[in-house]
Amino acid sequence: MTGKIATTTARIIKTLYRNGEPNKAVLADLRSAATVTSQRAQGVWPIMMANLERYQLSRDGVPTSAEVAVYAALRFYAIQQQGQTQLVYESAENGNGQAFFSALAQLRAQEETRVALDRRIQPLLATTNPTSVINGLAQLVKILKANDRQQKIDYAWLAQDLYGLQASYEQANRVRLRWGQQYFWIKQASTKNEGAQN
Repeated sequence: MTGKIATTTARIIKTLYRNGEPNKAVLADLRSAATVTSQRAQGVWPIMMANLERYQLSRDGVPTSAEVAVYAALRFYAIQQQGQTQLVYESAENGNGQAFFSALAQLRAQEETRVALDRRIQPLLATTNPTSVINGLAQLVKILKANDRQQKIDYAWLAQDLYGLQASYEQANRVRLRWGQQYFWIKQASTKNEGAQN
């Protein structure tokens, strides 16, 4: 099932973006509704549910892992897309987009933001509660947007990670390790460059 959530999320984001004419009403609903069960989230349901596979949909009204992951990533995309005319989503595989934590790593390279970011990210990497992770990521999206509006983030792959985070303890550990690698690896590269200049 690897990649299915990412593929679905990418397709929904492109549907919402509508080739440069974003669906502003649905994006506003996404920004204001923290969860897929919120009343305001109903604006995105027709697009989201039509793109999910039948087995990914809830049968008892409790959101499935797929619904939670896709909705959270769509909400993050909507937060960053607000006020932008250019699509802020791009796949990291084609070289134009970045993994979310790699984008944060670039922000971390700035001395004035490093400590504050570390204070938010280290507890996020340590938690096992998906709701806490999603809430923490929403705050990080806002910080990223406030500091760099030009970055294109791979929100589809972030949805895939959020899906894996909910699958099992082992998969959650893999996701957290990958996020940590993306976030901290840049610092090590910067340290080497600083050493080479001295």
